[in-house]
Order: sequence, then structure tokens, then C-alpha cells
Amino acid sequence: MRHVIALDVGGTGMKAALVGAGGEFLHQARRATGRERGPDAVVDGILDFAAELRAYGTEHFGAPALAAGVAVPGIVDEEQGVAAYAVNLGWRNLPLRALLTDRLDGAPVALGHDVRTGGLAEGRVGAGKGADRFLFVALGTGIASAIGFAGRVEAGAHGFAGEIGHIVVRPDGTLCPCGQRGCLERYASAAAVSEAWASVTGTPEADAADCAKAVAAGDPKAREVWQRAVDALADGLVTALTLLDPGTLIIGGGLAESGETLFTPLREAIRQRITFQKLPTIVPAALGDTAGCLGAGLLAWDLVNKTDGTEATS
Repeated sequence: MRHVIALDVGGTGMKAALVGAGGEFLHQARRATGRERGPDAVVDGILDFAAELRAYGTEHFGAPALAAGVAVPGIVDEEQGVAAYAVNLGWRNLPLRALLTDRLDGAPVALGHDVRTGGLAEGRVGAGKGADRFLFVALGTGIASAIGFAGRVEAGAHGFAGEIGHIVVRPDGTLCPCGQRGCLERYASAAAVSEAWASVTGTPEADAADCAKAVAAGDPKAREVWQRAVDALADGLVTALTLLDPGTLIIGGGLAESGETLFTPLREAIRQRITFQKLPTIVPAALGDTAGCLGAGLLAWDLVNKTDGTEATS
């Protein structure tokens, strides 16, 4: 059976699958990255995991994988196949595609940024399916996005496209690790909401999920914290809408798991801010933590289809 390897590498864990031509998962597996043992151990773990997936496919489906797709965090040069920078994993200019191709006996490998890869899956087969132009925004520890059009995601000239979390929404505001002040992710990420709510409650372990529950229960202090985040998020998103004019805006990540506690005030805040811009359809992400693997599988099948001279898997 024809299949590809899909591998989604996170800061602490890896999710993997063998993906069939129709996008179905034929086999799934998970493994820790082992980052506590250092960057070299993480790379060795990825290569070993990929080789094991290849062997599994050969044994159970009669032939090795046709290609592999890998999603990784940090700054990624997708054209060169280099993981340029990943602070959580200690990488700088790692030629991951070449290493994987060699380990997989010459199989072609596609390398993608984790959020862009997840956004590709959401746009092509998830919440944005059928949308010609979409913007996927992940609200996690930080904030990043994927700019989608015609079933593809834009990486940018230098691999930085979609870094919406570093749009400045509060000039002269909180210092961001990127060196700017007032970046969106310092106000509207799950980490930012967690920090604000922990400060208000005096409970260090309080997080964004706790804040969302308190909002739903009618806690006025929680509503104040939440609304500040929603207002900042709306400011950043309207800037993105002005530049990109997407037909569909897909919101994922930890904050999106609060459902309408987020989406009802966010839709209203965006509606209040737009003037000449067109209001996109605003929807929650649909694929959950499978998005990265699905997207990696799509990248791999795109390689296969390009070689075959056929259209990309839809």
C-alpha cells in the first residue's frame, strides 16, 4: 500500500504516522524527544524514529514509504531543508532534510514549520476546507500563524512568514524576548493570559484554562483579564486582515479550546474594529493535536505527487 511518513516534532514529544494516499492514518506512534539529553540526542531520536517508521511500513504494507514530511518548531528554511533556529531544542542551522534523506535510503523529505504545517492541514482538510484564502492562528505559549492560499501555505522569502505574534499592538508596552515592546503574544497568548490570571489570583499555578472557566462562571476579575487579551488579539488580527484579506480565519491552540468563551467576544471585538475591511468567517480549528501530523503527511504527498506529475492530495 502506498504511504508516506509524517512526523511532528514538538518541544518535548514527537507524534508520527504513516499516511495513506487519501490522508488516512495507517499507523500512529508517539515518542519523547529526549531533549534533556541535549540537541544531538534529539536529532538521533528523530532519525531513529523515522527509520523505525520506514521499517514498519515495509513490513506491514509491502513497501517503504514513498516520502516523508517533518514539522519542526522554530525558524525553518523550508526550501533548503534546514532547521535554522529552535531555542527549545538547541538547534542552529541543522540540515535535517539531508540527514533524514540519508537515513531513509534516499527517500524525498519535506521540512516544514510546525504552525505552518498544522495550518496547511487545517486549511486543506480541516476547518478551512474549501477556502481559497485563509489565515490560521495558533494561540499557544506564543502566537504564530499560517497564511494560506490555493491549498498552499506561504513561508516567506526567509522563512519568517506568519509571525503574527510579533505584531506590535501596544507601543512601549511589555518587553518581548524578540527585542520589541508590546508584541501581540505578550498580551494574548495562552502564556500571557496564564501569567496575568496567576498575578490576579495570587496562585502561581493558575493558568489560562482556569481563567476561561472563571470567565464562564461570571467572575468579574477573570472577565477583565480575558477582555484585555481579547482586545489585544483583535487589534493584531485586524492588522492581519487588512494586509491579507482572508476569507476564513481559523483560530487554534490552547485558548481556542475555551470555545465560545473566546469566540463570542473575539468576533464582536473584530467586528467593532473593521471599517473598510471585509469580515472573514471566524471558526475554531478542527483537527486538534493531529494537525501537525496531517500537515506533514500532506507535505510528503505533495512531494510524491510532484514527482508523479499529479495534483496535490486534497
